[in-house]
Amino acid sequence: MRSRWIIIAVLVLALTGPAWFARAEPALAQGGTTHVVQPGENLYRIALRYGTTWPVLAAANGLVNPNLIYAGQVLTIPGAAPQPQPQPQPPTPVPQPQPGATYVVQPGDTLSRIALRFNTTVAALVQLNNIVNPNLIYVGQVLQLSGSAVVPPTPVPGFPTPTPGGVYPTAAPQPATPVPQPPTPVPQPQPGGFSLGGHVDSFAYPQLMRQAGMTWAKRQIRYNLGDNPDNAAGAINQAHSQGFRILLGVVGDPAQLGANPTAYMDQFAGYLAGVARLGPDAIEVWNEQNLDREWPRGQISPVMYTQMLQKAYAAIKGANPSVMVISGAPAPTGAEGAFGTDRVWNDDRYLRGMVSAGALNYADCVGLHYNEGIVSPDQTSGDPRDNYYTRYFWGMVNTYWNAIGGARPLCFTELGYVSPEGYGPLPAGFEWGAGNTVAEQAAWLARAAQLSASSGRVRLMIVWNVDFTTYGADPAAGYAIVRPGGSCPACQALDAVMP
Repeated sequence: MRSRWIIIAVLVLALTGPAWFARAEPALAQGGTTHVVQPGENLYRIALRYGTTWPVLAAANGLVNPNLIYAGQVLTIPGAAPQPQPQPQPPTPVPQPQPGATYVVQPGDTLSRIALRFNTTVAALVQLNNIVNPNLIYVGQVLQLSGSAVVPPTPVPGFPTPTPGGVYPTAAPQPATPVPQPPTPVPQPQPGGFSLGGHVDSFAYPQLMRQAGMTWAKRQIRYNLGDNPDNAAGAINQAHSQGFRILLGVVGDPAQLGANPTAYMDQFAGYLAGVARLGPDAIEVWNEQNLDREWPRGQISPVMYTQMLQKAYAAIKGANPSVMVISGAPAPTGAEGAFGTDRVWNDDRYLRGMVSAGALNYADCVGLHYNEGIVSPDQTSGDPRDNYYTRYFWGMVNTYWNAIGGARPLCFTELGYVSPEGYGPLPAGFEWGAGNTVAEQAAWLARAAQLSASSGRVRLMIVWNVDFTTYGADPAAGYAIVRPGGSCPACQALDAVMP
């Protein structure tokens, strides 16, 4: 009897087996292909590459959580033509250190792997290098292994070679010193390469954003020493799940930075590397660093910021080369004469200082803000306050473009018009916007988007803002395009001009 059941089971498997195995790869049976997940990729990016959507890929591969894929995973791509897969490269041989060597962190390194290579422990490396968070190291970082002898560091493209002991150059490049070039040249911006987005709070209005022609969302993250980069995952996944690209503006704590700038910059760069691995589309490094509200008082310096940007750029690109790095946008201002340069630098002078310090080598796009307009973007004069360049859309675009010599595209990481309509009087310091109507806000934003798109200078325009609701000393709600009651005149105006 037992042998009879075995024979029956074999017959059933023989009859049904081919059909069962055919169902295991439905996409390939219909002319699809496969894709091997690479470091830094996510389902959203892979879907864009093959002209499909992430829900289709999730369904085809039986993914319960589309946010959880890993390097080396093989994904079925339904209906896609085969594409060559990158071949894994053998790891770069690491020299065995003499007693007291140092080591330069390479792409894919972790502290535990480095400890294993050099026959030491994570705890020892943490103590030797004063590392606050052992999960945050970045490409180009120099780690002490012990003592004083040095292993020659492996050069990292776009990052200066450190001196023994891991000390990086802190002064602006001298004329006799060749300026390091970025790993990938950034093409000159062309008409048609423009994108529109909005800074979101609740992200409750994705349909209105789509109506406005927005394809990007922006969120700001506040970093403190020891933070885990995984705290950015929610913002990234939410944007991608709604079909938007995501710009993260990451800014830290001025007091922590001022207490120990070098150590803080290293930890900040490590954090940004961790964030980059999560797959954001762009990262803006800091915010309005020409003000003592965002930078340590008495230490405001374009050279110091460029040192931070240099480390941040290498860390981000080492973790995920596809992330666009945007330099922190200075605050548009001419107030240094009134308050002193220990508290504020005029943004035009600050930007020129960044350029002189080599900042353009560490940015794919130059960030700028425009948020004090009370006239149409077409105007270049006629503001009743004065004719200072920050009053005008073209004043900002032309001043920044000329300062950088057109070497990089411009990215408006904040562009908005305030209107008190529906809220009441504006607070002190914003009285200049009292006459702006919601209709003007809508028309001016649409025109600014048109001018940006056709300028050949602007890569990205982020509307400040979509849906903030606070209206106090900072009247963020007055800038919001979603007005009280949920209407969005600006969405309709933008819809009429965006392709």
